Amino acid sequence: QVQLVESGGGLVQPGGSLRLSCAPSGRLFSVNTMGWYRQAPGKQREMVATIVSSGSTFYGDSVKGRFTISRDSAKNTAYLQMNSLKSDDTAIYYCHADSFLGSAYWGQGTQVTVSS
Repeated sequence: QVQLVESGGGLVQPGGSLRLSCAPSGRLFSVNTMGWYRQAPGKQREMVATIVSSGSTFYGDSVKGRFTISRDSAKNTAYLQMNSLKSDDTAIYYCHADSFLGSAYWGQGTQVTVSS
């Protein structure tokens, strides 16, 4: 079973930046959408950013203008550049991908903590 592997999380001060990466543990086929979700303690998982195979991007309202999603379609990898981080961005960040064949994949998550 192919899984997604996230990296790049950690502890950062408010106003700082982090770049998350997501890569598959094996081969993926016909990937359509790749995205990032997050879940803070006591809250529901929410969509942070998604990028479709066409290149169109979508962002959650709370991260617009601060986060940028990108992807390398040849490698089926996704990235999330996070700037101007706030304490409210503290959460576990999960990578997600789905294919035109109906398959869906999730990563185990990477912790992002924004604190002084």
